[in-house]
Amino acid sequence: MGNFSDHPEILGHLARFSLIQKLSKMTTLEAVQTYGRKKTATAVAHCKRGKGLIKINGSPIHLVEPEILRFKVYEPILILGLDKFKHVDIRVRVKGGGHTSQIYAIRQAIAKAIVAYNQKYVDEATKKEIKEILIRYDRTLLVADPRRCEPKKFGGKGARARGTF
Repeated sequence: MGNFSDHPEILGHLARFSLIQKLSKMTTLEAVQTYGRKKTATAVAHCKRGKGLIKINGSPIHLVEPEILRFKVYEPILILGLDKFKHVDIRVRVKGGGHTSQIYAIRQAIAKAIVAYNQKYVDEATKKEIKEILIRYDRTLLVADPRRCEPKKFGGKGARARGTF
């Protein structure tokens, strides 16, 4: 039962299986995926070990539009310092919502990504320190805003507005 030398096809399968296992161990990435939300905008951040690259929908972070809200995206980086971001690459995909909602979703996704990465691959003390700094500055960097647009009702022009009687 334990001797496979009589069955070369089984030996071939075992050799391929062990090779696949070795390759999968070599290619395991230190990566986390988080999301940020604001109204109907959703941003998904993929954070992995790297050299400090941050891209949003494939373009560098310093090209974020609208320009007035660019510093809102920079906030997590400016608050924590560049040293926390210099060993990670963050790629963010964002869709839905308007310009402002997308900006707030992006900043939340970046902040949550750096917290999750530090929790999983660095240590709990660093993660706790980062989380406290971010929450002290602005709670919406880590906690989503639950407010949504209220739907229009019948008998009026909007969600609450009614005609005069």
